[in-house]
Amino acid sequence: MAAPQNFVTVTRRPPDVEDYIDMFRRYRSWLIGPMFGGLVVAVVVAFLWPDTYVSQAILRITPQQISASLVPTVVNMQMQQRLLQMQQEILSRGSLQELIQRPALDLYRKELQRYPMEDVIQDMRLKSIRILPIEAPGGGRNASAFTISFSYSNRFKAHAVVQELVTKFTESNARVQKDQANVTSQFLGDEMKQAKERVDTLEQALTKFKMENMGRLPEQFQANVAQLNTYQLMVSQANEGLSRLQQQKLQIETQIQNNNTNLNYYSSILEDQVAVGGQVQVRNETLNQLNQRIMNLQSEIAALTEQLTPNHPTIKARMGSLAALEKRRLDIEKEDMERQAAAPAAGPSIKRIPNQQALKAVQDLTASNNLLKTEMQNLSVQMNEKLKQMQELTRTIANYQSRVEGSPQLEGRYLGLARDLAVAKQSYEDFQRKNQVSDTARNLEDRRIGENLEVLDPASDPQSPSEPNRPQMAAIGTGIGLMLGIVLAGAKEMKDTSLKNLKDIRAYTNLPVLSSIPLLENALLVRRKRRILWLAWSSAIIIGSIAMSAAAYYHNYGQGT
Repeated sequence: MAAPQNFVTVTRRPPDVEDYIDMFRRYRSWLIGPMFGGLVVAVVVAFLWPDTYVSQAILRITPQQISASLVPTVVNMQMQQRLLQMQQEILSRGSLQELIQRPALDLYRKELQRYPMEDVIQDMRLKSIRILPIEAPGGGRNASAFTISFSYSNRFKAHAVVQELVTKFTESNARVQKDQANVTSQFLGDEMKQAKERVDTLEQALTKFKMENMGRLPEQFQANVAQLNTYQLMVSQANEGLSRLQQQKLQIETQIQNNNTNLNYYSSILEDQVAVGGQVQVRNETLNQLNQRIMNLQSEIAALTEQLTPNHPTIKARMGSLAALEKRRLDIEKEDMERQAAAPAAGPSIKRIPNQQALKAVQDLTASNNLLKTEMQNLSVQMNEKLKQMQELTRTIANYQSRVEGSPQLEGRYLGLARDLAVAKQSYEDFQRKNQVSDTARNLEDRRIGENLEVLDPASDPQSPSEPNRPQMAAIGTGIGLMLGIVLAGAKEMKDTSLKNLKDIRAYTNLPVLSSIPLLENALLVRRKRRILWLAWSSAIIIGSIAMSAAAYYHNYGQGT
């Protein structure tokens, strides 16, 4: 059994420039091969990659040409918001499908043969169409312009699509502004019409309320109170007049009663009894004088009653004197009756003669009674008129009192109607003013002098494709192949542990090298290896060249439009 071998681990020496040159000589095929392969692959891929043309247009947001303080806009969205809304509309499924299927464009014909319409529209929306804002000068947050670009394999179709998108944006903006102006104007017109109808309805209700409550309206409250006070004063005056008339009537009745009493008395003494044969008169002359004094005093009391109240001291004194005289007259009449009863039966003969004084008094009292009755009739007529006047005034006062008492309730209804009418008029005036502003703004949009979209740069006609960048792709492929060759060569070098040159022998054996013998190989084998190597390289170059030429030919002549 062989003894186990002991292996010694030796650290490899660091390579120098000569070592790297030797490595390049040994592994040049490993470096050039992947690099050439990367070049071929990159060129083939670059030429097989379809050209992509990008057409681009720039739209600018133009502000309103007339100051907004003079003519305010009725569009309820800023341009940025409208752009976002228009972008969603233009990039919607229906709009893009119509654009794809338009016969003049006929986009994505090959893709539609392999993929459904939804996927093609999604790729077109997310990859082909680009709408990017351009920031305003000064770093403002709102963009003053934006770009619209479309990438496609056919430059003419790319140009046509961008033109169509620009047209859609401008037409959509004009349509949106006009529609919003028309909708606003129509809405305000309808609201103004409804406000006018409400004003008319409230005016009719207020007029009807005034007609139904004429004389009871709140603004007539003070006039009603004044009229009520006036009529109450008139009632008071009528009451006073009626009291005076009643008092006068009472006085006249008293005076008539006194006249009747005196008339009865004087009627009883129209003839005087005179004794024949020189006898004295039976009738006492004192009684006649007393009656005359009583009549005079009654006339005086009646005159004073018209001027003074019944409780006046003067009237009371006259009434006391009148009572005393009447008592005295009764006493005298009683004595006269007793004297006549005591006279002898067979006396002298009695002769009756007319009493001229009593006759005159009867005539005067009768005339006075007639005048007093006429005056009392006049007083009765005046009293009836006063009573009718008081009844009419009472009814009028009751009417005005009902007006005054019902005024607070009517005032609430009246103020409610007036307030509603004022609010309706204010609303109508506001809508009328807004409608005028809306009409002016609509004219502004019709003339296209409001905030608008302007084509700053029309759709460009791309003369060269934006991608792929074939030289760059070839350089990248070559670089990747070179890196791959370096990695392969390095890996092979790391696995090869043989001694390559005299430096390795000296470094790893620590022995002096006296001389070196060059490697002797069979000439036939050497030539054979060289032929195989050249054959391989020639085949690779020919195949690579053919592949690149075929890719270039396909790119230039094999692709359809």
